[in-house]
Amino acid sequence: MNEAFLQFLWKNKLLLTENDHSVLGDEIKVIEQGELNHHSGPDFFNARVEIDGILWVGNIEIHLKSSDWYRHKHHIDHAYDNVILHVSLDHDKDVLTLNGRLVPNLVVKVNENHLKKYSELMEKRRWVACEDDLFKVDPFRIKFWLGNVLVERLKDKSASFEILLKANKNDWEETFYQGLARSFGFKVNSNQFERLSRSLPIKHIYHYRDNLFQLEALLFGQSGLLSDSLFGDEYFKKLSEEYLFLKAKFQLKAMESHQWKFMRMRPLNFPTIRIAQFAALIYYSKGLFSKFMEATELSELLHLLKFNTSTYWDDHYRFNKLSNPKKKSLGTDAQYSLLINTIIPFLYMYGLSLDKQDLINRAINFMDEIPPEKNAIIRRWEQVGVKAESAFYTQALLQLKNKYCKFKKCLDCEIGNQIIASKTT
Repeated sequence: MNEAFLQFLWKNKLLLTENDHSVLGDEIKVIEQGELNHHSGPDFFNARVEIDGILWVGNIEIHLKSSDWYRHKHHIDHAYDNVILHVSLDHDKDVLTLNGRLVPNLVVKVNENHLKKYSELMEKRRWVACEDDLFKVDPFRIKFWLGNVLVERLKDKSASFEILLKANKNDWEETFYQGLARSFGFKVNSNQFERLSRSLPIKHIYHYRDNLFQLEALLFGQSGLLSDSLFGDEYFKKLSEEYLFLKAKFQLKAMESHQWKFMRMRPLNFPTIRIAQFAALIYYSKGLFSKFMEATELSELLHLLKFNTSTYWDDHYRFNKLSNPKKKSLGTDAQYSLLINTIIPFLYMYGLSLDKQDLINRAINFMDEIPPEKNAIIRRWEQVGVKAESAFYTQALLQLKNKYCKFKKCLDCEIGNQIIASKTT
């Protein structure tokens, strides 16, 4: 038994009382339970309670024992002056505010079935604690909850963009360029790609967005990968010469090439290929931020991500090393990964910042149009009976597992709420 469980029961009107009176005999009638406070201060605020026929509006505090009021130092904290009702399982001491006001205390009881279900969830050592009870929950409620969890995931993903935006003094184009660059690292080289974009402002990039060769010279030069060798094939030498000119023109300082990771990677994921693809995306899109933010159909976004690199990369994975011919366009999985992890969350954040519901809805709808992802977590959800129909649901299920199930936050989860509050035994 803990206070979080009592707060859950109070919020859902599941606590029992022997009578409707405080320990001092005040008649208590709860009109509104109040709103759960997730920050410091009383547990519930804006509650409405009739005490001896008089309506009080204020805060409610809940403890296992009324003496916990003093153990938690509420009696010397002005934040608790507006508590109109104290709720506890056990009344062992009167509750007084800092100014000496006596707070009515309502003694409550816990339904044993609710406690049993909560305890079972907390004690289970399953992949998700509720997997044996999921069949009891209305599938519509599960889908509705997953919609809320998806929004939470989009907010979490956009948080890093908000930090970038602030660092870039609210420059949306620069921020999107850096965020998209980072995503081209596909985890292994994401930090390196972000450093690359920070070392090469978009204003320099946009000078040459109509020239793929010069874009490659800038990006590869700044990456440090053109300094790997003093000699090379004709294309390598031309890029190196062009970069030396651009480096002097813009007073650039290149990264060190050893920062990039090639080991134990498929050749298509080599940073050389990803940089070539990023250059091609800038070249063919003719304006990254506006094109991606203005797209109204998923097909438009996918079209922007369908391009080929310069012909040099048709038979190269690294500079100066010939390979079997193969076009180096972005694969379908890579396209969807960029959309799910960067472009759509950025669109969502952009809509929130501008208070444009159409952009927010568009981001959510795009997610629902993308096929479901395939990974170990999603396969496990399928095994326990929850099948994802689109990336909307796979993203929500990833968030649910990693933010709720992993930490046994069943009281914060609508699925857990339904199982605990169920009338069935």
